[in-house]
Amino acid sequence: MSNSLSALIIPRVRYELPGGGVLLVSKRPSAPVTAVRIHMRGGILADPKGSEGISQWVGQFTDQGTAEHDEAGIAERIEPFGGAVGGDASGLRGSMAGDHWRRLLEVMVELAARPSYPEAAVQLQMARTLSHMQVQEEDPRVQGARAFRRLVYGEHRFGAPGQGTLDSLRGISVQDLRDHHRAHWGRARAVIAVCGNVEPDEVYEHVLNLSKDWDAGTPEPVWSSSFPERATRVEAFEKGREQVHIYYGHLGVERAVPDFPTLVVMDHVLGSGPGFVSRLSKTLRDEQGLAYTVHADIHSSAGLQPGMFTAYIGTSPEHVERAVQGIQAEVRAIRDVPVSQEELDMAKDYVTGSMVLGYERASARAGSLIGQEIHGFPEEHLDALHAAYTRVTVADIQETAQRHLHPDAACLAASGSVTQARLGALMGL
Repeated sequence: MSNSLSALIIPRVRYELPGGGVLLVSKRPSAPVTAVRIHMRGGILADPKGSEGISQWVGQFTDQGTAEHDEAGIAERIEPFGGAVGGDASGLRGSMAGDHWRRLLEVMVELAARPSYPEAAVQLQMARTLSHMQVQEEDPRVQGARAFRRLVYGEHRFGAPGQGTLDSLRGISVQDLRDHHRAHWGRARAVIAVCGNVEPDEVYEHVLNLSKDWDAGTPEPVWSSSFPERATRVEAFEKGREQVHIYYGHLGVERAVPDFPTLVVMDHVLGSGPGFVSRLSKTLRDEQGLAYTVHADIHSSAGLQPGMFTAYIGTSPEHVERAVQGIQAEVRAIRDVPVSQEELDMAKDYVTGSMVLGYERASARAGSLIGQEIHGFPEEHLDALHAAYTRVTVADIQETAQRHLHPDAACLAASGSVTQARLGALMGL
């Protein structure tokens, strides 16, 4: 195996923590940085109805204080050592110079296990977040994306923004954050990944000591997987602007689908690759001049739950029909007509080449360890995925496009100088 491909083998030692939880440690000799991820299973799916966004705030505000340290004290423990820690609904991520990995773990386990959510500090952060979101209420691109999610996911939690809405967040108190953390951030739901120049057994012993007082909590429940049937639906966010933001697509796939490697290559041909590969960029942007930005893909949002097939284009109000019809034409074309061997080869070369570069950083490798665990992938899955990309054929692309792209049951959301009636007429409603 070449040195470049060896980057796709991320060796790991897996430990099951007492009372639940998993620790994954990957030793990388001479690595200058150690990266740590503490993934909390569930994420935004744990948001109660009407409190959308609480999981995001629970993770985001862990650094405001713990039972042992206030915000300034936490910063003093990591910043002088080149460290950084942040949180969101999925858990915590951090990095620090390799020699100080113990300190990094101490801080991160403390944040995950014992945040205090001090009233004054958290109220200030809440106010800042709400102020920023108030600005987003008038942002056509943000509102167009939100409308598209509603069309695709309906009443499912994924149909609302991950960060919540102004209405849902205004009803959340600091005590609600503490209660939500207690209910959903137990050790039993944690997957901890450590990647750097570390000895796995030493990391395990350190984590055991740090987490001995971390309440195990409850196992992850089974989350709802109920989504609206694929069908043509439209929604407009009418706002006078010089640009219209258009989102077109439908419910996508789970990461575990067997033809996922083919979907990645197909996406690069259709709309996620660079301009010299992507059909949408070449036709709608370069040849027809309809947009500065256009892209489409189905693979990037795939997870334990289905993601979305999303095509986006920003265009002028007078070009809305041409833009949507252009996207529809390219989606139908990749289903109906085999791609050229040249297109396929360029896409595969780009995907395989960029994949190797994508796993050089410790943070990316730690993230991959988390993905392996939650999806049940084997240690060598990245190498196997790389090999699968190289085997994708012209016939595979067409068969996969026909299986997973549904232009006759697509949703259309747009924001800007556009009306609901105009979108409905465009989609035959």
